[in-house]
Amino acid sequence: MNRYIKYVVMVIVVVFVAALFYNKVYIPKSTYAKVTAQKGNIDISVFGIGNVSARDIYTVNSQVPAKIKEIKTDAGEWVKKGDLLVVLDAVDLPQLLEEVKISVQKATLNLEAANKELQTLLAQKKLALITYKRYEKLKEQSFASQSEYDKAKADLDVLSAQIGANLAQIASAKAEIKRAKKSVEALREKLKQYKIYAPIDGYVIQRTADSAQSVLTSQPILKIVDPKTVWIQAYIDERISGSIKVDQHATITLRSKADEKLHGYVKRIVPQSDSVTQEREVDIAFEKLPIPFYINEQAEVSIVTKQLKDVLTIPVDAIVHSDGKSAVWLNKKGHASLYKINVLGIDDTVAAVKELPQNAVILIPSTGKKTLREGMRVH
Repeated sequence: MNRYIKYVVMVIVVVFVAALFYNKVYIPKSTYAKVTAQKGNIDISVFGIGNVSARDIYTVNSQVPAKIKEIKTDAGEWVKKGDLLVVLDAVDLPQLLEEVKISVQKATLNLEAANKELQTLLAQKKLALITYKRYEKLKEQSFASQSEYDKAKADLDVLSAQIGANLAQIASAKAEIKRAKKSVEALREKLKQYKIYAPIDGYVIQRTADSAQSVLTSQPILKIVDPKTVWIQAYIDERISGSIKVDQHATITLRSKADEKLHGYVKRIVPQSDSVTQEREVDIAFEKLPIPFYINEQAEVSIVTKQLKDVLTIPVDAIVHSDGKSAVWLNKKGHASLYKINVLGIDDTVAAVKELPQNAVILIPSTGKKTLREGMRVH
């Protein structure tokens, strides 16, 4: 009797374990997600990897060797065209400019004095000329002596000489004013080189110098990007780049925003490929520039080169490869059956296929379940 009970208990345990295995292991391992093909549109895309760059990046540098007095901006800041960015130490140039301005004022005063003196001399000459002509007539009539006539003529000649000297003085003063004014203009132009202004409305991406640092001619101090020219420099394999055209829509994914899809378009296709990597540069502009942006940040682009309309679509995850061809697993009356397909195009999540059996139920393979085999029972 005890032996009978023992066998019954063993059978019950075996049945329980088998049922538990069947329901908890076998059934889940052989149960697959099922989908059916849907009619829809699909975008055919070309994928590429690149970096954030810009067509116009301006290098702000010094035109003269000098020491930096002040830098009024920093990397990561926005500037407006004409903003004062850098002040260089002009040393004694401002003092020299003031001295030259004083020279202009002095020469101007000398010119004014010479002109006034000229007016006086001209008035005196006019009077001396009248006196000379009167003595000339009187001498002819023997009413004036030779000495009186000679003195009148000498007075007239002296005034003429003084006027000539005065005119030379006036010419010299004018020349001095002209020279000094040119010196002022030259010094002002030179002083302009000691103040550096923003060439555009832009975003400062780099600062390579600091206050009190000495810089040489053309040494970079700041780099400014024109935000209107920011794009992605993407590199596309030559084998898949032939269908890319300017203005085609593109999706941009920045490495720092992996979950965000940004919209853009093909702005430029560089007409020369890289002979080593056999890739072509394609520049993708942003429809709306993300702020802030980071030059050289890695990015992925997906360029829509064609749209298939009203086609059969299935999940990309359903496609498997067998003997070098694409296929899907179908559920035929509870058994797996491999069916070869003709893929027309693929985007991020779905693929377009040429045809499938009517009302076909597609199985989605999974690494966490049993490997599908032809004729295998599925749930």
